[in-house]
Amino acid sequence: MDATDSETANGDAHASTTELADRRQRRERELSSLYATARSLTALGEVDTVLASIVRHAHELMGTDITYLSVFDDPHSELMLRAVEGSLSPAFRSAHVPHVPANTGVAGRVVQTQAAFWVSNYLTDTTLVHDPDFDRIQANEGIVALLGVPLRDGPRVFGILYAADRIERPFHIEEVALLSAFADHAAVALQNARLYQESRQALVDLQQAYVTIERSGQVHEALAQVVLTGGGAGEIADLLVTALGGRVSIYDRDDYLCVSTANVRGRADSPADGLRSVLADSRRTGRCVTTTDNTGEFHNLVAILAGDSYLGAVVLSHTQIPGEVEARTLERAAQILGLMTLKQNAVAEAEARVRGELLTEVITSPRPYDTGLTARAEARHLAIDDFNALLVIDCPSLRPADLIRHLHGVADEWSALAGLHLGAPTMLLRADDIDAAAATIHRRLRALLRAPLLVCVTPIAATAESLRRPFTLASRCTKILRDVGVRDKSTSTTHLLVYAALFDPDRGDDLRMFLTGTLGALLDYDRRRNTDLVATLAAYFDNSTNLTRTSKALLVHMNTLVKRLDRIAALIGDDWQQPDNALPLQLAVRLHTLANGLDSGAEG
Repeated sequence: MDATDSETANGDAHASTTELADRRQRRERELSSLYATARSLTALGEVDTVLASIVRHAHELMGTDITYLSVFDDPHSELMLRAVEGSLSPAFRSAHVPHVPANTGVAGRVVQTQAAFWVSNYLTDTTLVHDPDFDRIQANEGIVALLGVPLRDGPRVFGILYAADRIERPFHIEEVALLSAFADHAAVALQNARLYQESRQALVDLQQAYVTIERSGQVHEALAQVVLTGGGAGEIADLLVTALGGRVSIYDRDDYLCVSTANVRGRADSPADGLRSVLADSRRTGRCVTTTDNTGEFHNLVAILAGDSYLGAVVLSHTQIPGEVEARTLERAAQILGLMTLKQNAVAEAEARVRGELLTEVITSPRPYDTGLTARAEARHLAIDDFNALLVIDCPSLRPADLIRHLHGVADEWSALAGLHLGAPTMLLRADDIDAAAATIHRRLRALLRAPLLVCVTPIAATAESLRRPFTLASRCTKILRDVGVRDKSTSTTHLLVYAALFDPDRGDDLRMFLTGTLGALLDYDRRRNTDLVATLAAYFDNSTNLTRTSKALLVHMNTLVKRLDRIAALIGDDWQQPDNALPLQLAVRLHTLANGLDSGAEG
């Protein structure tokens, strides 16, 4: 080897040594930078802050033109751009990268292999699945060479860190290894940041829950205190408005508005009117049910229940949908109202029993009353010796107990005594005009009950030995009215004197003599022959003596009807249809029919 060759060899060796030293120094700087970056990423912070820090350090570390990080949006399996450094295009910085299936582009290959992947020219690479929108974004940004490495959480790839250049070139193995190592550190930092953020949010939620529970507990305590101090539904409504806002309406079991913080009266917006479906849902589940009206206002309803018994409803009307706590507070209020209603009902029922017992004793005791009965009545501020009228109320559509509940309120207004006697709602009172009193009480109960009812009043004679007979007159009078089709009326027994023989037990002999003298022959024939001549006669009169209508009503042939009428004429005389004979005969048939329809259990 001559001197020239020796010098050349020495020069090559020196150059190789220098290049190796440079690569070693660069590698040391990269590793030093990597560790320094990893340490800086260990500081806990918000997720977005950590993401920006990851991309910024990766950009500085790799020295590429652009660096960005995308995270999978799990519900949609799409990648969303979360941080970028070196971008020139505003469209790229604001883009979601990409809104395409997971098998698209470099990302698809990284997810498939769970390893780094790069291309020297992304747009011209035909081995990848391309998305037109993403390709357009890449072209606008000028990206050519692209390297992607996975961010892993165990076996799951939850994001991808990219390094890109605007020239076509390969990525060396050292670059791939460096960005991959950095991505591993970044993944841990990002997961820690997520856990930190979730922990902070959980703490905030816990603090809010504590405050909410504390406030809810205070409201519940206040609601319970209302019951313990003898408060009513009005106080509960005011507490709910203070705690929840809006306006509160409380309805009774008849859907009658008994309390409203908006000063609404009557049945306006009652559950039975506008909230029927949600009321049914709440009655079935016992929970708060929310609906809205055409004004955008929300109505939150809870049925007040005691077992299977419906006691009413509480409605919170508000411009906002209630949260879980507000709904539970409303449900607690409904429970408190249920307990309050049960307590009030128990007191009312006990009072009703006492009043009913007193009423029965006043009706059945001989007059004048003994001092013990008078004293018991006076203890309730009742002057039983002054009563001059007895009312009986008939309302088949309501339970007597429900009717009595409202009747007691009316009785208090009249200083009267009300209760159940022999199953009939009854009231004793003092009135200068008993007909006017009956009409007034009928209107009052009609408005409260919203159902047809009969009110029959009878005067109490000052010389009456007891009130048994007035009660019998009034109770039988209501039965007669119902039998003749009257359902909604107030009347007096003095207006029904034509039927006095029927409802007055003291006129029983007169009734029997009248019926025997008028219908005796027909009644005897029906009993012996098992026929229906009296019923035929009743149908004949009911159909205004029209043969065609009568035969249809009796479901018999015209010839059969004519034969029956001929038999009637043979028994009571051919002149039975003459006006002077037909009127008492028609009255007798009516009285006989009504008498058979009377309840044999009435007191006589």
